[in-house]
Amino acid sequence: MKLIIGNKNYSSWSLRAWLAARASGRQFEEIRIALFIPGSRERILSHSPSGKVPCLIDHGLAIWDSLAICEYLAEKAPGLWPADTATRAIARSVSAEMHSGFTDLRQHMTMNIRKDYTGQGRNAAVDANIARIEAIWNDCRERFGTQANPAGPYLFGAFSAADAMYAPVCFRFKTYGVRPAAAAGEYLDAMLAHPLMQEWETAAKAESESIPSEDLYG
Repeated sequence: MKLIIGNKNYSSWSLRAWLAARASGRQFEEIRIALFIPGSRERILSHSPSGKVPCLIDHGLAIWDSLAICEYLAEKAPGLWPADTATRAIARSVSAEMHSGFTDLRQHMTMNIRKDYTGQGRNAAVDANIARIEAIWNDCRERFGTQANPAGPYLFGAFSAADAMYAPVCFRFKTYGVRPAAAAGEYLDAMLAHPLMQEWETAAKAESESIPSEDLYG
């Protein structure tokens, strides 16, 4: 199994797939391709039919979307989604909302782990995205958190594909100084302290490439 990813500092979609792959327990080769440099698109196209990352290759089968990768891995490692049918449906719903929504936050608060952009990127539309994310986190923690499920401090107790989908937002909140209150803030702390998140952050900070279009605020 191979996982094709982009720059760890910038590629939020790569982070989602990488976390799911690591959490699944499956062994895989990590192939990192620096983005937006000469030859990068051609290298990606040699693996991914979409020309984008991430892309998971399993015995010649290519899966080239983060959520599709999560679903594929969950078939190999069912623990990536909650076991209960109703809870799993909620986990998939909040993951799909993350996958398709929050465009204003994506545009004005790009993932950039190496920077401190505290106070930057805020406008009414971004604030509405942030409020919705905080509501999701608070609701999940209230309904499926440690009192109901002592398995862990994540959205559905144990770490799941839903957490992988929201992981880039956690790095964004850290970069832009967004501090949620109540259970959402506790969830943010738990995510940033997760060993796999810290491993990714360390690797991102060690990268030397810079993508000017992603360094929005200097």
